[in-house]
Amino acid sequence: MSNPLGTDTATGRQSQGTPGVGGAATAAAPASPRAAARRRGRAKMRLEIALLSGPAILMFLAFVIFPVALAAYYGFYRWHGYGAPTDWVGLNNYKLILKDPAFQQVLWHNGWILVLSLVIQGPLAIILALLLNQKIRGRSIIRILIFVPYVISEVIVGTGWSLMLQSNGAVNDLLAHIGLGSLQAEWLSSPKLALWTLMGIISWKYIGFAVILMLAGLQSIPDELFEAAAIDGASYWQMQRRITLPLLGPTIRIWAFLSIIGSLQLFDLVFIIWGPYVSSTAGTSTMAIYMVAQGRNAGNYGYGSAIAVVMFLISLIVALLYQRFVLRRDLQGAVTEGDK
Repeated sequence: MSNPLGTDTATGRQSQGTPGVGGAATAAAPASPRAAARRRGRAKMRLEIALLSGPAILMFLAFVIFPVALAAYYGFYRWHGYGAPTDWVGLNNYKLILKDPAFQQVLWHNGWILVLSLVIQGPLAIILALLLNQKIRGRSIIRILIFVPYVISEVIVGTGWSLMLQSNGAVNDLLAHIGLGSLQAEWLSSPKLALWTLMGIISWKYIGFAVILMLAGLQSIPDELFEAAAIDGASYWQMQRRITLPLLGPTIRIWAFLSIIGSLQLFDLVFIIWGPYVSSTAGTSTMAIYMVAQGRNAGNYGYGSAIAVVMFLISLIVALLYQRFVLRRDLQGAVTEGDK
């Protein structure tokens, strides 16, 4: 026989109660304030995230996602840019893009520009960064001179180089005056030289950005590592190979990602120097130039919108693959406490 308080009269011990009722209520009672506090903390964190990221998300939706969706919509029509699109063509615009030899050619050009940008600018930027990371006289002036082309407008760069590289321009005139007239060439119109001319201009303009990134990465490497390696008898090149390059890896991968996306979307320099028509014969046309020539200039805005969507998809796929297979090692540590 037991009393109402749950104490067994025979043994004098308090009854444990029913696990599904009394035990759960007893265990949950002290935890409920902590659970409520956690819920309030999570709600406050979500509100802060919404307030801080909300404007950026709205801007992204308004100026990126909405234009892409609108371009995808127009890409299903044969539309001339005025009035509501009514001539539905379905996927014909996209099929025509993929079958057009001209688009395949410009896609090949973009691929070459991408590869050459990585091969030329990457090693050159690392070498210049290593030199400028040393304590040499005039280091600040040299850094400024290397970075200046990057901040100059593409219009100024394109106009200046187009004038200097003409057949009677400053470059050929200089070669003639210094006795190297045999090296004079049609730098802009020759299909064998035009792409290399473009790569020289691109490298001259954008190498400063790569050098600044590499310098920032070099300055984040502790000097103690080099001092320990020097004590162990490592040479300068061994230290660069075993210490500098591995620790500079995240910076190199980020720069390469930016260079890849920029190469896929290259437009301004080609448009200013060669234009939408000369570039196709000179071998420097890109997907963006093809979009302008076949869309806006031809008055077929539906087809141009479809080209823009294809460019977006190509850039998106390349970015996702790069993040999945290259940037994965750099993003593994970038997890929040909740992800852990």
